[in-house]
Amino acid sequence: MVPEINYWAVLLATVSSMVVGSIWYAPKVFGTRWAKLANVDMERPAATAMWPIITTLIVSFITAWVLAGASAISWHFYGGPFLWGTIVTGVTLWAGFTAARFITHDAFEGRSTKLTTLNIAHELVTVLVMAVLIGVWPPALG
Repeated sequence: MVPEINYWAVLLATVSSMVVGSIWYAPKVFGTRWAKLANVDMERPAATAMWPIITTLIVSFITAWVLAGASAISWHFYGGPFLWGTIVTGVTLWAGFTAARFITHDAFEGRSTKLTTLNIAHELVTVLVMAVLIGVWPPALG
């Protein structure tokens, strides 16, 4: 069985990832704090950010696509409202994969707990926004 996926919702969720990141890492929100904790030079030329932005766009699409597919599968298994199932699926995937992996890698790399917390919080907000967008726009079943 191939899960039903609403690709318009996936594309919107992909764009939302870029919006959330732009707000989260803005200097007046968490950008200055993140740059200091991650030892990132915020004064570097904007051209150096091109490949990381393209990479982020691609992996955001993959994340939204996997979330949409996993949500459809869990919805068929558990039933209930699609929105709620998508949110629960998103948080579960975030906790089991994203947060767990960030914590493991950051611990071995000696990164500060503050940086790890800031980054996994960003990922949680990103996944929650994606989940809401995918959840309110379920696939056409039939």
